[in-house]
Amino acid sequence: MNPSHRILLTGASGALGYHLLHAMAAREDTSVLGLLRADSKTHGAFPNVDYCHIDFTGKESVARVVADFRPTCIVHSAASGLQFPRPQWFDLVRFNVEVSIGLCECAAATPGCHFVYISTGLGYRDQDRPLRESDPMDTLHPYGASKAAADLLVRSAAAEFNVPTTVIRPFSFTGPGDPPTRLFPALLRAAAERQAMDLSPGEQRRDHCATADIAAGIAAAVFAHPASPGEQRAFNLGSGDPITLRAMVESVASQLGLDVELNFGARAYAPHEPMHLVADITQAREVLGWRPKINLAYSVWELARATRPELKLKEPRRFL
Repeated sequence: MNPSHRILLTGASGALGYHLLHAMAAREDTSVLGLLRADSKTHGAFPNVDYCHIDFTGKESVARVVADFRPTCIVHSAASGLQFPRPQWFDLVRFNVEVSIGLCECAAATPGCHFVYISTGLGYRDQDRPLRESDPMDTLHPYGASKAAADLLVRSAAAEFNVPTTVIRPFSFTGPGDPPTRLFPALLRAAAERQAMDLSPGEQRRDHCATADIAAGIAAAVFAHPASPGEQRAFNLGSGDPITLRAMVESVASQLGLDVELNFGARAYAPHEPMHLVADITQAREVLGWRPKINLAYSVWELARATRPELKLKEPRRFL
């Protein structure tokens, strides 16, 4: 049987990619080709999934792979700059902008191909309220700016060449596979090593979800409500809960019974860090039928079970 969905997925080696593979590979009507950078490892075998290691900067070789696979949808989730230390500024921008535009061009050359670009909520201008998809993309944060630039250019190219396009703007997320330099892996490391964790004052309002929830939202955009020819749309994916970072971290630590000293205010806020980064998820809820279901602390507990089993944490409730 020929699959009715042929999904080309970039970023298949990352945490989000892992959950997307789970969501997509379970479908008998779907075939997935995961594109990986040369130094990336796969997550193992999945039904209906093949992998291809590729140099994303080689425009012609990428175009050949796409043409041979003939995707019905390209989901571009690969990005540069999510881990510390970040790449050099210009290298980060080159990957996040040029590779995204190149893949959009491939979608334009593939009849009936839906292009799904995974952007970021970090690209918005701080509005001191939950952010809507119509709010301006305007930030000096290096990662956020590079993704915002690609976001705008992808939508412009899609309009020019009549490519059905969905832009997904996830806010912060965590779970199994989260890189070790990010917030919750660092929190678990501090607890495992019995060291205090130095944090900013924590008064910034943040929006965190389970990675599995973000993947479910992307899958809904691909399968449950696919874009029609020439249609452009954008969806925020986040909790929609404007909690302070301090309250969120303290809540997760309490639910897990995590024994760690939290030194709020021991370091300054990061340069260009927004103070109010929270999603308005009305569009995703009304159009995609999506809302977060998994308790954030449970997602951190899953991360701990995979990476820090020696911590023996309490298992919190799974669902919100």
